Amino acid sequence: MKRSASRGYDIIGDIHGCAHTLAALLEQMGYQKINGIYQHKRRQAVFIGDIIDRGPRIRESLHMVRDMVEHGSAQITMGNHEYNALGYCTRARPGSNRKFLREHNPRHDRLIRETLEQFEHHPHEWNEFLEWFYTLPLFLEIEHFRVVHACWDHRLIEQFKKVQGGNLIDEDFLQASAALDSFAGRVMDRLLRGTDLRLPEGLSIKGRDGFTRHFFRTKFWAENPQTYADVVFQPDPLPEDIANHPLSEAEKKKILSYPLSEPPVFVGHYWRDGRPAPLKPNVACIDYSAVKYGRLVAYRMDDERQLSADKFVWVNVPRPELPSNSQTEDSLTR
Repeated sequence: MKRSASRGYDIIGDIHGCAHTLAALLEQMGYQKINGIYQHKRRQAVFIGDIIDRGPRIRESLHMVRDMVEHGSAQITMGNHEYNALGYCTRARPGSNRKFLREHNPRHDRLIRETLEQFEHHPHEWNEFLEWFYTLPLFLEIEHFRVVHACWDHRLIEQFKKVQGGNLIDEDFLQASAALDSFAGRVMDRLLRGTDLRLPEGLSIKGRDGFTRHFFRTKFWAENPQTYADVVFQPDPLPEDIANHPLSEAEKKKILSYPLSEPPVFVGHYWRDGRPAPLKPNVACIDYSAVKYGRLVAYRMDDERQLSADKFVWVNVPRPELPSNSQTEDSLTR
């Protein structure tokens, strides 16, 4: 999308149904609600995906974001939660050994529960949003920077553009992606969930979410890593004995890199905490766990080629003082 020299972009992290917090962040950045749609005279919002699931105002968040995108005051990339919703709600084609593309099991039911509950009395709206999810690009290349939900894998992205003729999926690609070892499965897993490594045999880690895993998430921008500690990138730290484990040569070959010569890239997905700052001069994560009482973060991108900590802005989401029936809370009521 071509822009005038004076136009800037505000890349916004994972919302997860925190509509009131999103409104507060937009207003803090100078967006105004005109005819019911947030707009800015000189800037455009770019949403990193994961608008749905977990939070208290998912339906409201979707309407806000879709209205902005359709009006031209925002762009968006697909998050793994939008992709998961498509799979969960799409029946597998005849001949498959599954009923839906994403299995309806206790874990998957739990992840999408709040979304389906909040649309329970609005089924036609939910179906419309599922159709809209097909219009969400997997990645964006906007002049001198890039946006993708979890991982910029240049080789896979170039292959995808040749196969699909752009940056969108269709139902055929969605159906194909249910086979995780297929090209479609690898694209969706890598771009929307990131990279990982399997722990040595017999080892596992239990996350704060209660799930036991035999894999851990890794950086796609690591430079000359030697141990697991050099590549781990997830909310839960590795135990010290595992963190000090040396990478094998085979594991090193699996690790991606993102050279400093590449354009700045923005990701969400990773549930960061602390004070927002770039991960590298050309890599930034803007997911700071808003729905878990963290921060809803944006990066105000202009013409810079190196990212700066002073370009991050955010809204804090305090924990409610009184007990809540909800596991997560969008505490900024208006």
